[in-house]
Amino acid sequence: MPLLTATTVPVDVRNFGAKGDGVALDHDAINRAIVAVARTGGTVLVPAGRYLCFSIRLLSGITLMLAEGAVIEAADPARHAGGYDLPEPPSNDVYQDFGHSHFHNSLIWGDGVHDVAIIGPGMIDGIGLTREGPGARWTKAGSHPASMRGVTASEMRQLEPDRSLMNGRGNKAIALKNARRVRIADLTIARGGHFAILATGCDDVAIERLRIDTNRDGIDIDACRHVTIRDCQVNSPNDDAIVLKASYALGETRACEDVTITGCTVSGYDPGTLLDGTRGRTQALAPDRDRVTGRIKLGTESTGGFRRIRIEDCRFLRSRGLAIEMVDGGVLEEVTARNLSMEEVTTAPLFLRLGDRRRGPAGTGVGRLRHVSIANLTATGIDPRYAATIAGLPDRPVEDVRLTNIDLRYAGGGTAAEAARVVPEARDGYPEPSMFGTLPAYGLYVRHVRGLAVKGLTIATDTPDTRPPVIVEDARNVRITDLRASGEPVVRDGRNVRIDAAS
Repeated sequence: MPLLTATTVPVDVRNFGAKGDGVALDHDAINRAIVAVARTGGTVLVPAGRYLCFSIRLLSGITLMLAEGAVIEAADPARHAGGYDLPEPPSNDVYQDFGHSHFHNSLIWGDGVHDVAIIGPGMIDGIGLTREGPGARWTKAGSHPASMRGVTASEMRQLEPDRSLMNGRGNKAIALKNARRVRIADLTIARGGHFAILATGCDDVAIERLRIDTNRDGIDIDACRHVTIRDCQVNSPNDDAIVLKASYALGETRACEDVTITGCTVSGYDPGTLLDGTRGRTQALAPDRDRVTGRIKLGTESTGGFRRIRIEDCRFLRSRGLAIEMVDGGVLEEVTARNLSMEEVTTAPLFLRLGDRRRGPAGTGVGRLRHVSIANLTATGIDPRYAATIAGLPDRPVEDVRLTNIDLRYAGGGTAAEAARVVPEARDGYPEPSMFGTLPAYGLYVRHVRGLAVKGLTIATDTPDTRPPVIVEDARNVRITDLRASGEPVVRDGRNVRIDAAS
């Protein structure tokens, strides 16, 4: 972990000309303080006040400390003289969007730095950042969720503006690339732009006790190793709250490995209402036209793969649930999740998807999703359209999944017509629970799986549901024991499949 310079006297940014009056632009003064302190390493103190800023550039050996009452406010180039640092070349934005591919166009950024920290208890307010940016230049099937099929060209231009419009604009609150020994702790971040925090290719990262209430992604950890995210609250109705990725943003494949997410709460309340305490529920849909997001996810980008990921003791409130998605090659293995509680689940409580989009460089093949263990998961208020789902491909099944003590409660109301639906393969589709439509099972849907052990599965509905509780299709070596549910499970094309009700 980075040095916190406890034995040195913090250097006040006001000594370098910062005003903190919310009117003067203070980024140049803060950058001068960082350069001066970086000669020996130490702490740059941002005292109480409101500091209007464009890009702040971290250097190695620096702790940026926001005191109680300190706010770093993102300036708006439409209203303030100046702009954010330009997005750096070279561009690796063929296989992932512009926001994932550039880092300097941010409020606070560090590239290749080591032993750095950004600590509170102050606040970052990204009011002048944009949440939008161009999409990936790879535009084959699966570029966007199926729920966006009705989006007009004009609406898409607003969501994904042309690259020429991005110069001078900032779209991330904190961006780190190829950094080592990083700590971000005890901050509040509001309106973080495309990403409140984006870390790519970083090692030894601790993110602790943050409150994030943002208008798109919360914390994105991309192709990083040895990361801990602990005791954070992240509200992000318009996108993912905490998401691990393994994209091609560095121009190479790099795994996301040895990551622990523990003691966190994610949610999809109205923007700003986590911080003001009202926890509003007026927003129904995210920009992708599905219900609000706010979840923990692995994927979608997965070219580098995932290994040794732990998710434990986390709460999901008004969010899409836990998603584990491998559609762009790579290998996902040794993922464990335990002690998860979910309330008001807006799509599926659990979604494991191995697909074949292959958004990656030449030679990208079909990935693997295997060795996943999930225990002690309780979910209530689940959207009745989307059962917990484990879905692979006919030629590349999901392998070796274990579910233990799973308790799911749905709204119910499914019909006989829905029970008779034929679920599309959607082989190269963007992975979301809604990609398959309303599922013919109301509790658990399993397709193209080799090796599934479920012990202790309770499925209930608030109103009667005529669909079967469990459907297993094209599966081998499946054992479900201690099943508590109304109705009879259905097995199609199963070999060595056994489902036993609780005694």
